Amino acid sequence: MKRVLMAWLGVLVGTSPALGDELTSLDLDPQIIQNSPVLQRWLKKVPTVADDIQNDPSFRTRARIGYLRFSPEDDPGLALGIEDLRIGKTRLTVTADYQTTFKGRSAIGANLNYYLRPLGSYVNVAPVVGYRHLETDRYSTSGATLGVRVLLVLSRGGGADIALSQSWVAPGSDSEVGLSTLSFRYAVTHHLRISTDLQRQNSRQGRDDRIGVGLEWMP
Repeated sequence: MKRVLMAWLGVLVGTSPALGDELTSLDLDPQIIQNSPVLQRWLKKVPTVADDIQNDPSFRTRARIGYLRFSPEDDPGLALGIEDLRIGKTRLTVTADYQTTFKGRSAIGANLNYYLRPLGSYVNVAPVVGYRHLETDRYSTSGATLGVRVLLVLSRGGGADIALSQSWVAPGSDSEVGLSTLSFRYAVTHHLRISTDLQRQNSRQGRDDRIGVGLEWMP
C-alpha cells in the first residue's frame, strides 16, 4: 500500500510512475473493479492531474431557451442560444444567440471566446470578438463586437457558475452600444440547468435593462 501511495503522490506532482501496475497487484474484488469506472480507467491508463486540469473543461457546452423582459418599455420576449461550443481541443469556444420581443425588438450575434487560462480552471478570462445586430424602436446597430468575459466556476462539470461580460458593438462609431451582462446558472439535473441573467444596454439614444430566466441543456 505504501508503494501505491507514493505512486499517487508522483502523479499529483506530474511524474508518471507505473500506478496501473501497482493497482493491478492489489487483491481487489473483481466486482469492485466492475462497478468503478474510475478504477477501470486508471487500470487501462494512468492520467496525470495536471493534464486533466489542462484539457478537461470545468464547464460544458449549453443550449438555452428562455424568457426575457426589457425595461423601461416592459417588453417581453424569447431568447435562444448556444454557449461555449468548444472548437476541437483548443481553448477557443463559440457562443451564439437570438432574441426577439413582442414589440419588435430583436438581436442576433455570435462570438469567439479564447480562454487565457487552462479550461479546467475555476476562474477564467476570455477576450471576446464577434459580430452583432441590434434592432429597437429607437435605433438599429450592426457591427463587430469586442469585449471580455470573466467566468467563475462554483462547481465543475456545469454544476454552477457565475459569468460577467462587457462588450461593445460597433466600437468607436456613432452607433456604438455597450453591453454589460451578469449571469448565474445552477444545475438541477446532470443535463439541465436554470439560468438567470441581467443585462444593461447603453447607447447614445438611451439605456435599456434586460432580465432573463431560462433553461439550459448540457449534452
